[in-house]
Amino acid sequence: MVDKDGFRSNVAIVISDGRGKVFLAKRLGQQSWQFPQGGVDKGESADQALFRELYEEVGLESSDVKIIQRSKKWLRYHIPPSMQRKNSKPLCIGQKQKWYFLQLTGDTSKVCFDTSGSPEFDGWQWVNYWYPINSVVSFKRNVYRNALHEFAAANMRFEQQAARA
Repeated sequence: MVDKDGFRSNVAIVISDGRGKVFLAKRLGQQSWQFPQGGVDKGESADQALFRELYEEVGLESSDVKIIQRSKKWLRYHIPPSMQRKNSKPLCIGQKQKWYFLQLTGDTSKVCFDTSGSPEFDGWQWVNYWYPINSVVSFKRNVYRNALHEFAAANMRFEQQAARA
């Protein structure tokens, strides 16, 4: 679903281990890393897209996570012109994303990348909270920075709880 301004509706998923680390996934056959994300289908709410994408991309179900926070607004990034699909109508110039900060409550053994016919990832790791900002493709860095700043207080609580444990 591309809006009148050329932005595709999308959800982005930050999964926390509940101790201050976040889940970063490796793109299939590449050395690029990112948070799971995916488009919102026609007639689907952002929350419905979240759980569909969570399962399709990393094999986790709604019962494996707890929603800690949603971004207050849609966050946008532009796709560089050289990467835009010029023959798609309407032309998609970027993504507008509803971001979710989740806590993994299930077991990491459930993580798998082959629940859909076309896996996007082939690896993952827990990383320090701020690490993804400098490890993702450059045109996504601002949106990552904005989302992580919005979720920082919740992550700090996780870190403090882990330090006390």
